[in-house]
Amino acid sequence: MEHMSKQEEELFHLARVAFTGRVQDVALLVRKYARRYRDSSPEFAKSLTDLLRKNPTRSDPTRRVETSGLPLDGDSRLPLIRVNEVPVLEMEPVYDTRTWSALRQVVRERKQIDKLAEAGVDPTRTMLFTGPPGVGKTLAAKWIAREIGKPLAVLDLSSVMSSFLGRTGNNIRAVLDYAKDHDCVLLLDELDAVAKRRNDTGEIGELKRLVNVILQEIDEWPPSGLLLAATNHADLLDSAVWRRFELVTEFPLPQADGLEAVLKNHLELDSDSSWPAVLSSALVGSSHSDAYQLACQARRVAVLEEADLEIGLQQTMGNIVADLSRAGRQKFAISLVEGNLLSQRQSSELTGVSRDTIRKHIHSPGGN
Repeated sequence: MEHMSKQEEELFHLARVAFTGRVQDVALLVRKYARRYRDSSPEFAKSLTDLLRKNPTRSDPTRRVETSGLPLDGDSRLPLIRVNEVPVLEMEPVYDTRTWSALRQVVRERKQIDKLAEAGVDPTRTMLFTGPPGVGKTLAAKWIAREIGKPLAVLDLSSVMSSFLGRTGNNIRAVLDYAKDHDCVLLLDELDAVAKRRNDTGEIGELKRLVNVILQEIDEWPPSGLLLAATNHADLLDSAVWRRFELVTEFPLPQADGLEAVLKNHLELDSDSSWPAVLSSALVGSSHSDAYQLACQARRVAVLEEADLEIGLQQTMGNIVADLSRAGRQKFAISLVEGNLLSQRQSSELTGVSRDTIRKHIHSPGGN
């Protein structure tokens, strides 16, 4: 892989995904390539897009994993985990320097595990992701699994929590045993689901035993495997849980530059367009997912209206404006005019800020 060109790496990854038999994952990659080559090779990009139209896929790739061998729920006989043999990312991650440093360190360790072994050092075995929803915790797990070439198994703890906690304990043990026996990355999602239930008085004894099972498994996780856990509510986790993880990584809400990077990646506007910078300033306090969804919605509107993407953006900014304070709306209104994105009249109609106020603050009065 180190000596492959970019095109060769893309072809190799597409082939790996194709051999898993999940058409939805193949379609996701083809869609990404079509966008990437839209400017440099428009005919090739159009050919890829035509293929996608002729071969629609609606199934969920994580639901099409062969169920034989997967741990099953004792009652429903449904798989307890979702497995992506070859993780495919719906979007490339955008993180701050500190978060990237932790993620890349874990990947580097796994790629040089033999070197660590020669020195008698184990790689990081367990890692906890904390942060609000939408900041890329699950995406980070997919990224790590993709980078080290391992399948990703995901257990949503909130979905397996049962009123019969003994049954929940059996399910969790089955998943942990499966992950230890297979060469994969395991993500325990919604880890706080266990912590939240510790206040329940009905079966507190059984719940404590369940938590102890998880803590013991974290302590004894083999160096050959990688156990990840994620929580949106770090404050709910018991202190004993924190101490068990070798590495704790916080995923904060992105700053304006992080949001701008997401918008640039998914809006695919001209490089000198002011839209990503202006929108990202108004979105501060939102998540990467929020920015991604805004970009997707704007593109949908543009396609359905058979209009430029700028028109799609104008029609999807209502939610942004609704969440802004009065001062925020004023700043946003001025930025739209100064960035030559909207006229004073259009900006006023969108934000509710008077044209007189906009005119007083912009550097070059104008508009219609």
